Amino acid sequence: MTEHPRRSRSIRPLAGVLTAMAVSLTGTRISAIALPWFVLVTTGSTAQTGLVSLCELAPYVLVKAFTGPLVDLVGPRTVSWITDVVSAAAITAVAVLHLVDVLSFWLLLLLVAVIGAARGPGDLSKEIMVPQAAARGLVPLERAAGLAGVTERLASTVGPAAGGTVVALLGAPTALIAIAVCFASGSLVVVLALPHRRRQAADEEAPPAVAGGPQPGYWQRMGEGFRFLRGDGLLLTVIVMVGVTNLLDAAFNSLLVPVWARESGHGPEAMGLANSSLGLAAVAGSLVAAAIGHRMPRRVVFFAGFLLAGAPRFVILAVDVPLWVVPVVFALSGFGAGFINPILGAVNFERVPDGLRGRVNALGDSLAWAGIPLGGLLAGAAVASFGLAPVLCAGGAAYFLTTNLTGLRPEWRRMDEQRRAPGPPVPPQHTPADQAAGERTVPAGTPRRPSRGEEEHSSPGGEERPPGGGGERSSPDARGAERQAT
Repeated sequence: MTEHPRRSRSIRPLAGVLTAMAVSLTGTRISAIALPWFVLVTTGSTAQTGLVSLCELAPYVLVKAFTGPLVDLVGPRTVSWITDVVSAAAITAVAVLHLVDVLSFWLLLLLVAVIGAARGPGDLSKEIMVPQAAARGLVPLERAAGLAGVTERLASTVGPAAGGTVVALLGAPTALIAIAVCFASGSLVVVLALPHRRRQAADEEAPPAVAGGPQPGYWQRMGEGFRFLRGDGLLLTVIVMVGVTNLLDAAFNSLLVPVWARESGHGPEAMGLANSSLGLAAVAGSLVAAAIGHRMPRRVVFFAGFLLAGAPRFVILAVDVPLWVVPVVFALSGFGAGFINPILGAVNFERVPDGLRGRVNALGDSLAWAGIPLGGLLAGAAVASFGLAPVLCAGGAAYFLTTNLTGLRPEWRRMDEQRRAPGPPVPPQHTPADQAAGERTVPAGTPRRPSRGEEEHSSPGGEERPPGGGGERSSPDARGAERQAT
């Protein structure tokens, strides 16, 4: 066999991906403030404002779910910069058409739908590029996932504040231009920081075709993602659990906290104080996870993080306590939540091979997000029927039982089994006959690691090869079943 030369360490790709994530996510968070306000002040209709939000979110989820095969085939770098350019062009069109007074409401809905449809695969592509960039920089997966989590938390904390400030000082149309600049900057960073062509098989963005074999079609590629996801018990368990907690978080943030602020008499200032405490503490937790997470036992830290992040927030709002206690409890919850996504991200990165990552992450993210639109609706009906305090207690109990009873399942023991050292893997020895037959080349427990080029192959019969480290893999974000609300 021929030896694969080890690359020198380069942190430029990881820095570029994180920078692109930061500016693009900041633009997305600003748009969450600026677009609804723009519609509200230009139309004066709350119904039309809600319709615009729906037209942005629905394409985001749907397009993200079905573009996984495209991301795997074309490559995440290409999809990322193209979708950022499309987003920038669409949001610029909204601002320009408004300035020349030719922006109709239905044209606005169309442009907003284009923005949402572009953001889904754009965010997915950046998520996929994190492990590839980490391998080039010899960065542990937990550290790379932790830095990505810090980036997302900071964007979620800074973006809304920046959006509100820009809208208040310069107006909504100017804020739209600021959003376009963020998206365009993200595209430029990806083009400049990440190499266009990767010369080694370990860095290839798309899986090479099997020699002499037919190219799989779109639905066959999608089916490969489904089969891989269905065959991984840990990933399925993570997605189901995170799907339930996402629904509970959506109910908590969109309805239960505002109702608590109104009924307690503390007002929106208390909401801002509590959420700011949670967000800043989550950034701190993510920083700690990025620094030392690769030395910590994943399963213990993961469930300890959920123990802090979930039920305490619900319970503290259900009881009568001084106001200062609420931000303290929210800060503890945020600190625990800061450890969750880095661990989920690292497990995702390990368990899914590069050639399937777009499909598997897109499907996993969409399934984990499926309950979010229902959260506020179910919570509103429950509060109307039973009152706020009983619903908060029931939500806290459901959160506690979901995260702890699920943790008794045996799949969670596999969280720490496949941890591997950072850096480019050593290519395996295998015969052309093995390649033609699509056989698995790495049985579980084998100490050697396959090359990333081997990881990206799927067999002609549709059977996926296991990722490096013996066929096992690594949020929500998430951001791939990544938590969203905490």
